[in-house]
Amino acid sequence: MKTSDIELLAQSITSGDRKAIANGITLVESTKEEDQALAEQLLDKLKTSTNNSIRIGISGPPGVGKSTFIEALGHPVLDTGERLAILAIDPSSSISGGSILGDKTRMESLSRSENTFIRPSPSSGNLGGVNRSTRESISILEAAGYSVVLVETVGVGQAETEVFEMTDIFLVLLSPGGGDELQGIKRGIIELADILVVNKSDGNLLATSKSTVLDYKNALKLLKPRIKEWTIPILSCSALQKEGINEVWDQIIELKNHLMNTGQLKENRQKQNEIWLKNKKKNLILAAIESDETLIDKLSQIKKTQWQETQETSFLSVVIKKIKEKIK
Repeated sequence: MKTSDIELLAQSITSGDRKAIANGITLVESTKEEDQALAEQLLDKLKTSTNNSIRIGISGPPGVGKSTFIEALGHPVLDTGERLAILAIDPSSSISGGSILGDKTRMESLSRSENTFIRPSPSSGNLGGVNRSTRESISILEAAGYSVVLVETVGVGQAETEVFEMTDIFLVLLSPGGGDELQGIKRGIIELADILVVNKSDGNLLATSKSTVLDYKNALKLLKPRIKEWTIPILSCSALQKEGINEVWDQIIELKNHLMNTGQLKENRQKQNEIWLKNKKKNLILAAIESDETLIDKLSQIKKTQWQETQETSFLSVVIKKIKEKIK
């Protein structure tokens, strides 16, 4: 792709061309130096786009049914006339570096809708529950006219909080489990949650689900909500049976209106932009290292023996100097 193609790509994205949207996200995900420069040009051209979108992060432990939940939640979203975009982050293998990227196959009915765009992306080893370019992908989707953007993270844990820094509403999905489950979930995630939903509330787990809701209601009395004048709701649902899903969407709309009416939505996004710029600089440095094969080869050849410490320190100084030259 050339610089001359960026203008056409930006126009195609704003007109809602699905192929152009996919190409734009692929471009911002690339770690190649020439692609990063083109991605910057593309994002600059899309900055003028205005969109009253809502960004929703969805996290939860593995096996809680995040993909099934999103599939069920998507239908009431579409019924209200919204356009829905889903960024599903899959964990990357520490051995091969690859990802299965199977979320699209688990959202079969949504993937057939013209008003839905589903993009599976690898985490590429990033610890924040998202990949390095998720924030840029959100910008492209909003420029394309998608009014609801769902970001599904790879899992839940102390590191899986980066999605919180790029979304307006952070929803945590839980399994029926009572006290044991309560102990297993990292407190950091619960403190960030704006809405808690206990999934799989059906069949033999119905009674356990009700008990879990009570456990979390008691636990949350000890925590201060991060959103002013907002009480964290703890809901139960069955994504498989599509029960309780409308109530979850109603809570999301209620929270969106609360954030807009109190000015917290605008304030939060300003803070998120500051965090994004800081992370962008960090990612730029990482991309500069990863795209320079000579540097990677030399770094891999360094052996940490005592007599080489001086040589290693000297070489790393050269590496840092090269990185600074790249990001000027």
